[in-house]
This record gives sequence, C-alpha cells and structure tokens, in this order.
Amino acid sequence: MNPEQFVAELREKGIELNDTQIAQFETYFHMLVEWNEKMNLTSLTAEEDVYLKHFYDSISAAFQFDFEQPISICDIGAGAGFPSIPLKICFPNIQVTIVDSLQKRITFLNELASALELTGVAFYHDRAESFGKNAKFRESFDLVTARAVARLSVLSELCLPLVKKDGTFLVMKGAQATDELADAKQAIEVLGGNVVAHESFTLPKEDSERSIILIDKKRKTPKKYPRKAGLPNKNPIGAE
Repeated sequence: MNPEQFVAELREKGIELNDTQIAQFETYFHMLVEWNEKMNLTSLTAEEDVYLKHFYDSISAAFQFDFEQPISICDIGAGAGFPSIPLKICFPNIQVTIVDSLQKRITFLNELASALELTGVAFYHDRAESFGKNAKFRESFDLVTARAVARLSVLSELCLPLVKKDGTFLVMKGAQATDELADAKQAIEVLGGNVVAHESFTLPKEDSERSIILIDKKRKTPKKYPRKAGLPNKNPIGAE
C-alpha cells in the first residue's frame, strides 16, 4: 500500500486526511526507518508494508470505535507508537498515554512527537504491571488499547485495571483471536470486563486476517490485579 492508496482507502472508510496529516505520516515513516537502524523498532521497513501493516492496521481501530470524541487513551506496549500515534494523527482531539518497558523506545516516541508537533501525548517508561497499580492512572482512561503484545488472557490483566468504569478495552489481534478469547473468558470476567463486540476483517491488498475485540468495563478491578511483573504471563488468570 503506497501513501496515495493509504489516503484513498481511509477516505473510503470516512477518514479524510488533510495535507498536514499526510505529511505527518510521511515524516513518521522516514523517522521509523532511520531510527530502526539504531534500535529494533520494527521488522517492517518497506514503505508499502509500513503504510499497510502499521499505519492502516492501527487506524482500523477507528472502524469499530468512535475516536471523534475527545477521549483519553492508554496504549500498552506500543513499541514504535502503534496503534495510538497513527490514531492521534487522524484524530488530534484524543489524549494519548503510551506505556513501554524499554527506555530507548520512549526516547524515539518523544523525538517523534516533537517532529510531528503532537500535543496531548505522554510517554512513560514502565512495566504495565506497576503502571496499573499507580493510583494516578489506575481506572482513569476512557479507552485502553494494545496491539500484538501478549495473548488475551495476559493482556486483560495488564490493561483492564487501567480502564475506568464504563470505559472500553480495545484489543487488536490477528487470526488467533477466537481461540484467545475463549481462553481469556474467565480473566475478563474476574477483572470486571464484558465482551461486547468481536469483529474480523482482512487488510486490503494482502487479505491477512485481523480482529478487533471490544470489552466494556462493567465493574472495578479487584485491587490484587495486576499482579507483580512477570506473574500474569507466567500464570494467567484461569490457568491458576
């Protein structure tokens, strides 16, 4: 998917990019490739791959959720900024908080935000387990999202504690989503969530399968969650 096709595909979905936004994506691509030579940000560096599998894929969250509203978003394990930075470019009114466990990725994101002249963004070098225990952030976000970070039973414990009551946890997955959702059913329930949508689609141009799962936060998460670093992955809720 080249930049022109990217703009056209988004237009078909009702997302119209102006010249400034198109230029921001171009800058994003060039910075991603440049910094990737110094650190491992992505295995995809070809323009067509970045625009399709990173930019367009990230923005596909907006096909299932309304980002026109001025909401607060927390993106767990965003790496090079996916999905929240492409969403921020398209929907400048959203407030974005990114949490990542590697300081060098946070350094990249700060430089990127400066180059793109983004406001309303904050980046934290922390593990999701400890960030979710922080009283300043716990149950404070309208939307928490994650893309290709961990299996859903683990991801739920890292993300749902940060979602405010009546907020939403938006999960971006590939073809394995149905199996992961079945395995995560108990964890989602324990953590106060309720699955309200599971939409599957294919990416244009290459037809690889993607899934978006929406989980509403119906009850406060018990204080014991998230457990200390490493435990959610080692011993997921429901496998105890």
